[in-house]
Amino acid sequence: MLTGAEPLEPVPPARRRTPAEEARTLVAQGRVATLATLSEDGSPWGSLVLYAALDDGTPVVCVSTLAEHGRNLRRDKRASLVIGEAELDGDPLDSGRVTLAGRVEEPAGGELEAAGSAYGAASPASNLYGGFGDFTYYVLRVERVRWVGGYGRMDSPDAAAYHAAEPDPVAPQAASAVRHLNEDHADALLAMARTLGGFPDATEARCDGADRYGLDLTVGTPRGTGSTRVGFAETVIAPGGLRAATVELARRARG
Repeated sequence: MLTGAEPLEPVPPARRRTPAEEARTLVAQGRVATLATLSEDGSPWGSLVLYAALDDGTPVVCVSTLAEHGRNLRRDKRASLVIGEAELDGDPLDSGRVTLAGRVEEPAGGELEAAGSAYGAASPASNLYGGFGDFTYYVLRVERVRWVGGYGRMDSPDAAAYHAAEPDPVAPQAASAVRHLNEDHADALLAMARTLGGFPDATEARCDGADRYGLDLTVGTPRGTGSTRVGFAETVIAPGGLRAATVELARRARG
């Protein structure tokens, strides 16, 4: 089939998540990361760890000096975390991931309590081992952020933008919502592509992604395959709001 079909009609601008929002969303969704530390001889050392995040996206880890990465952090506070998409579909290199780099610190006072609570939610077993003398809670003071959304999609938001951004509340339900739309509501997707997505000659449409701002569609036409984005009437602000926003979008498409 021919590819590269462009919309025949103007498409209203549809907001997308910023790179900082993308990074915060990935961090909020996951709990397993690769932790990079520096060994005594200066060589890099990568380890798989559980992590949690504070309300501003600051990562929390709890590591033991019985592990090399725990001894490394006692000696050299420089570290980075790599976090990927929780659910991979297709080419892993065409999926989202984020690298957070900076220096770790031992939290104190209220921040230590918040770190322990957040980490306990991510790793319930830490309520048993987190208080052992060889374990230490660390927070990563983020200095650098690198987000990659797949091939050709990447950016480096600054640390302030990362902390100020909000994770997408619909992200945990997005994959199942996309499957449901494609399996049960192909007619609604086609209507969206025709009346809202700029493809009045569309013969089929598939949803490739959903977020708090709208839907990404791949559209089949006699001219070939194209892509478009249709925005929700209002930004979704709650985890359960994706269904209502999509229903409103389908009603608007059918006019």
